[in-house]
Amino acid sequence: MKREEFLFTIGYEGGTALVDGNSMRQYKKATAMELAQKGLYKPALCAALFDGNTGDVPQILQMYNENSGSTYATIEDLKRLFGVYEVPQNINKVMII
Repeated sequence: MKREEFLFTIGYEGGTALVDGNSMRQYKKATAMELAQKGLYKPALCAALFDGNTGDVPQILQMYNENSGSTYATIEDLKRLFGVYEVPQNINKVMII
């Protein structure tokens, strides 16, 4: 699975990832922090996880809390909120919609 596909995956059906093609084309080169600054917190979290840049995740959490009025305390809370824990290894097909 390519980075830009993981960032904009909106769901899974078995071994197929369903990807938001419009958002992927528009933001595929953006960094995790650039995505977070645009309010795209789930793709920002995905970018940080895919890139192995966990140093960005606390900043993404802080930005999300400040802009949403939420009080999530941990990175695990943010992962649970967005349903993103790691890059899936069992994806054999990507459907861009």
